[in-house]
Amino acid sequence: MAHLRGRTLLFPLAAATVLVASTIFLFAAAGARWRPADTGLPVPPAVFSAAAVPVTAAESSSNATAAARKELSFHDENGHPDDPASGSDSGAAARCDPRAAAVRFFMYDLPPEFHFGLLGWSPPSPDSVWPDLTNDAAPPPRYPGGLNQQHSVEYWLTLDLLSSSSPPCSAAVRVADSRDADLNFVPFFASLSYNRHSRPVPPEKVARDKALQEKLVRYLTARPEWKRYGGADHVIVAHHPNSLLHARAALSPAVLVLSDFGRYQPRVARLEKDVIAPYKHMAKTFVNDSAGFDDRPTLLYFRGAIYRKEDHGASKASQGMHSSKFCLNIAGDTPSSNRLFDAIVSHCVPVIISDDIELPYEDVLDYSKFSIFVRSSDAVKKGYVMKLISGVSKEQWTSMWNRLKEVDKHFEYQYPSQKADAVQMIWQALARRVPAIHLKVHRSSRFSRSDRGK
Repeated sequence: MAHLRGRTLLFPLAAATVLVASTIFLFAAAGARWRPADTGLPVPPAVFSAAAVPVTAAESSSNATAAARKELSFHDENGHPDDPASGSDSGAAARCDPRAAAVRFFMYDLPPEFHFGLLGWSPPSPDSVWPDLTNDAAPPPRYPGGLNQQHSVEYWLTLDLLSSSSPPCSAAVRVADSRDADLNFVPFFASLSYNRHSRPVPPEKVARDKALQEKLVRYLTARPEWKRYGGADHVIVAHHPNSLLHARAALSPAVLVLSDFGRYQPRVARLEKDVIAPYKHMAKTFVNDSAGFDDRPTLLYFRGAIYRKEDHGASKASQGMHSSKFCLNIAGDTPSSNRLFDAIVSHCVPVIISDDIELPYEDVLDYSKFSIFVRSSDAVKKGYVMKLISGVSKEQWTSMWNRLKEVDKHFEYQYPSQKADAVQMIWQALARRVPAIHLKVHRSSRFSRSDRGK
């Protein structure tokens, strides 16, 4: 009986196999171009772009060349869709090729109240959303000074995307169609919104920051771009530890650009999904630094947040760091601190005491080459830290100092962005997240056709 039962099970399986094989044969015989089940997913551009496909001499006819060189549409500096293939040859040469970018973004045209309107900028016309970055006589709206700047990541990334269609070409480029994009960028200045509008101003009953977050959630979750993958391919910058507080749970599927995970639940933010970005440093970068071991009289420097916030606090901190061999970076109310990045651009070897700290670009940057890490349990031992750094030889310190001078460019925010600066390093970090995002959404779509057939 067991033998007959086994044969009974095999007959349907064999029949199904023949049916599938016949179907595949019919597609091949008809010359159909087979594709995976229609999940709505774009073909990964890094694999199938014209730049990645070698072209033989036999394929160099005019039609093949035109197909191979078909360019994606992108947005110009004013946010208008622009097709580079439609312009003259000279015009096309002055444009950045989206296929050559490390990552392609679709950026939502959110109303100004979410971004530059928070800086006091008003659009010149009702249908205008973005500042005109092509007008050299009118620089982009300025971000507020002081300690507000340390969480200004959203501002620099948005500016870079707005100008990404023209040289100098960035690691990221803005495309006009979300189906051509690797990721979708949400230009909400969440940190600035928190810093300026987290408390209601009478007669307001709800703080403007909270109202904007609630409006953003309603807008995004209703969009087809969000619904396509449940927001997994979206990027939202929330660098201030308290920013996006009211929208975190609803927008948690997105890739978050953060300063650390100290005030986030693991289900909302985690290293496998999100990206850590550096603070914008407040200390002056030590340009043409020749102040070596013997030229820095202070062994270990530390200046707390209270003193850094006072008048000329940042300037005094710069002077102290520039004349010190080591700079103490300890965890405060969050695992990270701007002091670390001030130390790096001051070429003062960081002494990091923060067990839970996550560092920017650590998958490609070895911080142990220019920093000293101390466990919190060791740091509380009497004399431990001083004995540790006193034991660092001149040669060892000089090696770390030289490495600091090589890597400080990775922590500079600027517009226009430059090769390997903070903006470009963040784009590269996000580009490295794309394969994992594709894997996740592909796996979740395995049975989408079967489910539709129920």
